[in-house]
Amino acid sequence: MSNQPYEGYDPYGQQPQAWPGQQPYDDPYAAQQYTQHTQQWQGQTWETQTQQPVTAAETAYLPPQGYAAPAADEVPEAPAPDPAPDSAYGPATVGGNTRVTDAQRARAEGRSPVIEPGMQPAALTALLGLLLAGAAAVGTYALLVPLVALQAVTAAGWFRLNGMWPARQGIALGFAGALAADAALLVSDRSPSAILGTLGVWVLLSLVLQLRSHADPDERMYGLMATVAAAALAIVAGGYLAAEADAVTVGAIAVAVAVLARALPLPTPASVVVALLAAAGAGVAAGAMTGLGTPGALLGAGAGACALIGHRVASYDYPSRFVHFTAGVALPLSAAAPAVYVLGRALV
Repeated sequence: MSNQPYEGYDPYGQQPQAWPGQQPYDDPYAAQQYTQHTQQWQGQTWETQTQQPVTAAETAYLPPQGYAAPAADEVPEAPAPDPAPDSAYGPATVGGNTRVTDAQRARAEGRSPVIEPGMQPAALTALLGLLLAGAAAVGTYALLVPLVALQAVTAAGWFRLNGMWPARQGIALGFAGALAADAALLVSDRSPSAILGTLGVWVLLSLVLQLRSHADPDERMYGLMATVAAAALAIVAGGYLAAEADAVTVGAIAVAVAVLARALPLPTPASVVVALLAAAGAGVAAGAMTGLGTPGALLGAGAGACALIGHRVASYDYPSRFVHFTAGVALPLSAAAPAVYVLGRALV
């Protein structure tokens, strides 16, 4: 075994180290030629001689190097297929949601959030209004039958309109408040204070029930507002029971005509004007039959205006078919009840 040090190793650090076969050069020109020679030699390794060269087609499917995510504008959006014509939901997506409703799709696309109920719910509203008008002419207890149906549909439709379904407790609470108001009206000889007292009690009851809930604070506040509003609308609909019979007949007929006119295929401004004129005309005709006379036009116009407000509320935020056949049917009549009571008391 030789005691000579390895080539390129200087134990005293006086000479620069060199790899085997490498010679130091003092001449820059010679060093440049040696560098070119070593670059050519390093390019001819055993890896490049024994392995096949990699083509561009093979590297097209290699994963990206590093951990940087692609930019948002570099990711192409997959075209969404058209939904099936008879499907209640939109097509599947690649974002995690397996089914997207038409309302969610419309909201994402920025379309108008107002979808009017249409002619079929308007026809049901007109039918219920005619039932109220006819029952009011018969008597107070006959009026209870269509009124209770109106209050039940109002409570259910309001919860569904706010996206809260199933909400059996809230619907039952609102409907119970309406029944309590009806009973208080009958006991108090149709005094309006029965409606106000029932409203106050039911607001406190709704608050106590929501305070006992274990949901998040935001959800509890949202549920409280929906419960109070549903109960208030159902209770206020009892104004038909407190109003004069002739005023109920005129107002209910005016609401029926106004909603039917609003459902006609006309531009929205023209449809609103036509509906108000139709309600006033129906008020004149119904007032002539009941003996109310000319003030029936004012009563019909007021009830028609409130009915259009209820119709507009039921059309908001991409409502579903169930909303159209509950809130879309009941809200025009429920919203018109205060106008029927106040104008009826003032004009009759």
